[in-house]
Amino acid sequence: MNINTPSRSTMRLTRRGRLVLAGVGTVLAGTAVAASLIGLFSGESKTATLVIPEGWRASQVYDAVDKALALKPGTARKAAPTAGLKLSRDAEGNPEGYLFPATYPLREGTTAESLLRLMVDTANEKFNAAPVAAGAQRNSLNVYQAVTIASIVQAEAANKADMGKVARVVFNRLERGMPLQMDATLNYALNRHILRTSTDDTRIDSPYNSYQRMGLPPTPIGNPGEDAMKAVLSPPTGDWLYFVTVKPGDTRFTSDYIQHMRNVTEFNEQRTATATAAHPAPPSGSPHAEHRTPATQTPR
Repeated sequence: MNINTPSRSTMRLTRRGRLVLAGVGTVLAGTAVAASLIGLFSGESKTATLVIPEGWRASQVYDAVDKALALKPGTARKAAPTAGLKLSRDAEGNPEGYLFPATYPLREGTTAESLLRLMVDTANEKFNAAPVAAGAQRNSLNVYQAVTIASIVQAEAANKADMGKVARVVFNRLERGMPLQMDATLNYALNRHILRTSTDDTRIDSPYNSYQRMGLPPTPIGNPGEDAMKAVLSPPTGDWLYFVTVKPGDTRFTSDYIQHMRNVTEFNEQRTATATAAHPAPPSGSPHAEHRTPATQTPR
């Protein structure tokens, strides 16, 4: 590949800045609440439901199904291969990307298998519609590849408004033979949900390491919603290659690496100021007084 791009150590595309400012605890707490089992009342009837948020990984969906149905942990995961899921041939039996985020009823007799089948059937209904197939073809993709990109967009975009531009960054990088360098794919490989990526992380041997591997990851990295899919099928026109959320509501996209690094510098200044305000420096001489710059300094 003959391309003149900055080295990986200076050009990493990392998790969105707004989550760093918000904090890991807030994100995980919000996710837990979103997936809680809730009761809906309509007249004299009571129907329990399970809410699956957009972007959840299959592992999270399995755990939620087990809890909702009061099953032994690991039951839903073990049930998936024999549940008769109508998956794309490209999925090779892996339902990741097809456990569609929605609200599902939990009626008497609901099983892990029937619930997983309903999720996949819902995904097929959404993803196999004619407009989706046409949009994928227009972007030289098959539907499974579109779902894979949508899962990355779901994980990386700061909000719905940014999804189209994030999708365009993915397309532009693929077209230019550039690695995607998305931290969301690394987090998937490492089965974690953290907001910082170290240099060592970018060296792991995994097909999901989009710093080292070219092209798309082998499967989706989560289960995207309709907004992310629409963004992939009809992204806006633009030459963006980089993006960083400097602060909540301020995501900056650019094709100029030098401008991107200016944006990154501003992001780091914002993050440092926020961290300092939340945790004032300890007295001089304290063993914790040294400030260490995080390994991840160059967000998207």
